[in-house]
Amino acid sequence: MSHARRAAAGLLVSLLVAAGGLGGGPVGPAVAAPPDLTTAEAGNPFVGGWYADPDVAIYNNRYYVFPTASRPYAEQTYLDAFSSTDLITWTKHPNVLTTANVSWARYAVWAPAPIARNGRYYLYFAANDIQSNAALGGIGVAVADRPEGPYTDAIGRPLIAQFVNGAQPIDQDVFIDDDRQAYIYYGGWGHANVAKLNGDMTSLGTFADGSTFKEITPAGYVEGPQMFKRNGKYYLMWSEGGWTGPDYSVAYAIADSPTGPFRRLDKVLAQDPAVARGAGHNSVLNIPGTDSWFIFYHRRPLSQTDGNARQLAYDRMYFNADGTIRRVTMLVKDDFSDGNALGWRTYGGSWSVAGGQYRAAASYGGKSLLDDNHANARYDADVTVTAGSGDAGLVFRATALAVGADAYRGYYAGITPAGRVILGRAAGNWTQLGSAPLTVTPGTPYHLRVEAAGTTLKVFVNDMTTPRITVTDSTHASGASGVRVYNAAASFDNVAVTNR
Repeated sequence: MSHARRAAAGLLVSLLVAAGGLGGGPVGPAVAAPPDLTTAEAGNPFVGGWYADPDVAIYNNRYYVFPTASRPYAEQTYLDAFSSTDLITWTKHPNVLTTANVSWARYAVWAPAPIARNGRYYLYFAANDIQSNAALGGIGVAVADRPEGPYTDAIGRPLIAQFVNGAQPIDQDVFIDDDRQAYIYYGGWGHANVAKLNGDMTSLGTFADGSTFKEITPAGYVEGPQMFKRNGKYYLMWSEGGWTGPDYSVAYAIADSPTGPFRRLDKVLAQDPAVARGAGHNSVLNIPGTDSWFIFYHRRPLSQTDGNARQLAYDRMYFNADGTIRRVTMLVKDDFSDGNALGWRTYGGSWSVAGGQYRAAASYGGKSLLDDNHANARYDADVTVTAGSGDAGLVFRATALAVGADAYRGYYAGITPAGRVILGRAAGNWTQLGSAPLTVTPGTPYHLRVEAAGTTLKVFVNDMTTPRITVTDSTHASGASGVRVYNAAASFDNVAVTNR
């Protein structure tokens, strides 16, 4: 894990670590803190493509994410990275490490762990998915002069090449404590080890008893250990369940020492059948100088069954007064400030993102939906009808999606310059359920909200205390959420879906 998440907020040594400066590493200006985000406000996934196992770092006034390329093992021959100054807009850095620069690595390049020290940037990785000590592979270390590489093999062989204490040498994480001692945590096959790294960051040290490895496996551990420090306490996080299944999740323990003992406390992150499955293999980011923390992880979209169909996401992580971690809520938001509509799928119409808004040209029923499955929820969006005499608004509890004016099964609430707010249901045809007068001026944004609780549907516009429409209908129980236009052009902003 990066220096950025290592130590308690507010301590000078922590800020030096966050910048990569502890131990003589590269030091840049203090990274600018982003707004007080609750999630990826511009939408999860926050970058495009299939990726997994993200780890984070702060280098030279930028946030960096280093993930695994989520592809078949034989095609996992490279690592990409992404960087941002604000956690909103991300720049892709392709091929920061490839097997061409590691003589012993052939495939299954996994779980990069970035850290800076000694004026250089180090990237720890697993390769070859070895199944026994007779095979060549394990955990390697690469080095570069720039955060975005190119990284090259630092020692010409794996740093950890054998099974020790039953731990497959994969899923490494590197942590530098306040006393400048570096540790590497790793392990698959249900076992976790910790070892000391020497000051050169390319060789292993020994503990006081002369041992090189200590087993620290907590109850329920499967893989993916991650270490960070907050208020003098050591937090070990790890993944549980099967990586291809919906039960993949993250749990944690707290200890007084970087070597434990680590006693499992709780699950922190798990699937939400309304949002995504298989949420796991995390890292943690602390914004320097603050007590704002984020959990970065991968997850599988609800409509995907391929094990490698994994995307990168992050959400806010909060602590209780006693230092324990609250369970993470995977929020659904998109304010389109990143200039894209990742995670949205269109069904007819012409859609684009510009000026921090999701824009639809006029069409007869063009719609765009998220890959979610909400039932009882609150749906919000800022809706601006920009042209036409039709309407624009929110689709919810939608299934059987296709191109066509009413080619879906679900509900729709919209506003129209004709002077109405409407609510209806579709199932290949249209049934209006409610209508109320509303002055709608083209070019003016209106905050549209739907509250769906069981069979009760309420529609609000601007005034969030008094619904404009309240109806009872039991036709559609759950489904996807999104936006739609009918005989109108419109723009949408600040879309959010919240479980009730």
